[in-house]
Amino acid sequence: MYDPDELDAIREAKASWEDGTYGETVDRFGERKETFTTDTGGQEVDPLYTPADVPGHDYREDLGNPGEEPYTRGVYSTMHRGRLWTMRQYAGMGTAAETNERFNYLIDQGSSGLSMAFDLPTQMGYDSDAAMAEGEVGRSGVAIDTLDDFETVFDGIPLDEVSTSMTINAPAGVLLAMYVAMGDKQGVPREQLRGTIQNDIMKEYIARNLYIYPPEHSMRLITDIFEFCASETPSFNTISISGYHIREAGSTAAQEVAFTLGNGIEYVQAAIDAGLDVDDFAPQLSFFFNAHNNIFEEAAKFRAARRMWAQIMEDRFGAENPKSKQLKFHTQTGGSTLTAQQIENNVVRVAYQALAAVLGGTQSLHTNGKDEALALPTEQSVRTALRTQQILAHESGAADTIDPLAGSYYVESLTDGIEEDAFELLEEVDRRGGMLEAVKSQWVQRQIQDVAFDRQEEIEEGDRIIVGVNEYEVDEEPEMDLEEVDPEQEQNQRDRLQEVKADRDGDAVDDALSSLREAARGSENVMPHIVDAVKAYATVQEISDVLREEFGEYKPGR
Repeated sequence: MYDPDELDAIREAKASWEDGTYGETVDRFGERKETFTTDTGGQEVDPLYTPADVPGHDYREDLGNPGEEPYTRGVYSTMHRGRLWTMRQYAGMGTAAETNERFNYLIDQGSSGLSMAFDLPTQMGYDSDAAMAEGEVGRSGVAIDTLDDFETVFDGIPLDEVSTSMTINAPAGVLLAMYVAMGDKQGVPREQLRGTIQNDIMKEYIARNLYIYPPEHSMRLITDIFEFCASETPSFNTISISGYHIREAGSTAAQEVAFTLGNGIEYVQAAIDAGLDVDDFAPQLSFFFNAHNNIFEEAAKFRAARRMWAQIMEDRFGAENPKSKQLKFHTQTGGSTLTAQQIENNVVRVAYQALAAVLGGTQSLHTNGKDEALALPTEQSVRTALRTQQILAHESGAADTIDPLAGSYYVESLTDGIEEDAFELLEEVDRRGGMLEAVKSQWVQRQIQDVAFDRQEEIEEGDRIIVGVNEYEVDEEPEMDLEEVDPEQEQNQRDRLQEVKADRDGDAVDDALSSLREAARGSENVMPHIVDAVKAYATVQEISDVLREEFGEYKPGR
């Protein structure tokens, strides 16, 4: 912390520089823009930062050391010096067999974690033979109807040696149950299963709209998962509280942090209200953030989020276990920043975004393929994306010291600014009755939509340059080798589903679904019953339909 007299002297010296050396040059030659702002216009960027921009900083209180509160500099003491982030490439290809092939390819190429994408029918709790699924089977990810599909996906992949992340929300309990059942079949003790289910329904109501049940019932399913995993799969992350899709919808960095942590507050409170002890489940919470192009703002965002979560968990919920206060997060590079024009430019964008995530202390990272603005990524683009991480890890030096941007007047000022803005948003959320009420009233959605509108207007008017889109354009684009989904796969998947239904024990399925229905009607944890149902080869839709019938379906505004 600087002496007040010294800070006054620094301010005077800066003012003199602004009027003299700097001001005279600006008067003569001007600058590239009248005003510089961070990526989404959240903060104005000054030409120079000094200690006077972080006047109240106390190292121990505001930064601390890695692995110690307030965790600004990282949740682990050695961070990437001790263990590199998990290189978790997102994959889900049409059929279970194709996904197994891609998973094995990624493992062979050095990927240290698997990340599973599901098609839209699976994400909405429908089977491949449902009318609602027509035309969408296997298109945005892998089609999963029964445990038989999971057995194919993980054929030859020992679950005690890999960590698997599953991007699934409304039917998260069903897919988690399949993973547990697969572990049981492989003889892997449940406490050794490692991975994450996204299981973040709040952000579906906010930004993505892949929900099934009303919020209150969705929260009940989430807290049942918390309780089940705390006793059965303690090494598995029960939720990945996702700011990624909030940012993809157009939010600022501060909004991404505020609304993500606000959702986290809602989940923690729901679990406590359900009778769980905060220190029993909070260590299994994880977060999922976006990484966009402004390296310094993104790194500051991650640092601010860590500091804020530690304070929230201690002040709001009285958490005592240090692990309950540690914000551990996965990062994915920004899908909405990828362009269909000059797609080779996306390799550069992804590299800068990955650098921001590593400088910000991410625990795992997915780098997008250059062609994901157009189609599922090809093997070549996936390999390039993975190699981007490997070059960053082994050749750039970014992982050799912990929190290397700490102490930068600019980065510390950005970190403080994002924290201040995010806490102000959380205070407004509290005034509106919490995130659930703020989402139901559409207030959160409107905040994001306003920013997205302004950003698009800036692009269309040329105030924001997108290379290859509104500046530095070319007349012709090279032909691209894009991944295509075989249209015959949909019928093949339906035929496979019918075979499973014909071969399974129908009475066992009926009994398991009946038990699930009784648990859903009462207060018993539904997860053991879902595990029994998937082991009997009940389908994703059969299980989801039982819960639809008991809980109803969510209709916004009703």
